[in-house]
Amino acid sequence: MSEAILDEVLPPAASWSRLCRRGTALTLVDLEGGANVAALLYRADDPLERYCMPDTLKAQHVSRLTAGVALHSDMGRALASIVEDTCGWHDTITGHATAAIVAERWGAASYQEHRNDWRRSARDGLLVELAKHGLGRRDLLGNANFFTKIAVGEDGELAFVADHSPPAARVTLRFELDTIVVLSSVPHPLDPAPDWSPGPVRLVMGEMPPAGAEDPVRTACPENERAFAATEATLR
Repeated sequence: MSEAILDEVLPPAASWSRLCRRGTALTLVDLEGGANVAALLYRADDPLERYCMPDTLKAQHVSRLTAGVALHSDMGRALASIVEDTCGWHDTITGHATAAIVAERWGAASYQEHRNDWRRSARDGLLVELAKHGLGRRDLLGNANFFTKIAVGEDGELAFVADHSPPAARVTLRFELDTIVVLSSVPHPLDPAPDWSPGPVRLVMGEMPPAGAEDPVRTACPENERAFAATEATLR
């Protein structure tokens, strides 16, 4: 990736959004370890097209996100690719925390009473960012949770894996289409930690060439080949 064109910190329990252009990449760095970043992706030219968790997993025969995985849209295109990952597993099946979950798990804390120590849910933060791009509640969808691993037992039970993401763990998304990216750093809804302890995440963006014909994400499976071809057909 080229010299950074953006380098900032997403504070704990904060939200962020940006239009990320094709030919750029965004690296998320878990500064202290144990962070969670809920992420939503929408095609910038037509936000009705967005990241599709079922198609992403089904097409690539995976149950998690990691390096070598493409993020498919609900129209069969590749929105982004994970080209670097030192964490190894990112959840995309268990959603994000609502105000009710935050109040039940960690206790409600309003801005009026607690000021900068207040607790805003991931959903509320995501909705604030979506509104900046003309989107709203109906545009919420199954999100990715970077730096979080959820284990699935033999009977289908879900378990949060503690201490999964070490300090300085990083994951890089390369954008194949102009994409609206929306992030929230609120703890994962299955995090059993008794104390409210969201973590800061560094965001670094730079230029990165789009996938070529022999790109390993593109050639990972026939479904990815078709998704990248559909992306390029849109650009033409």
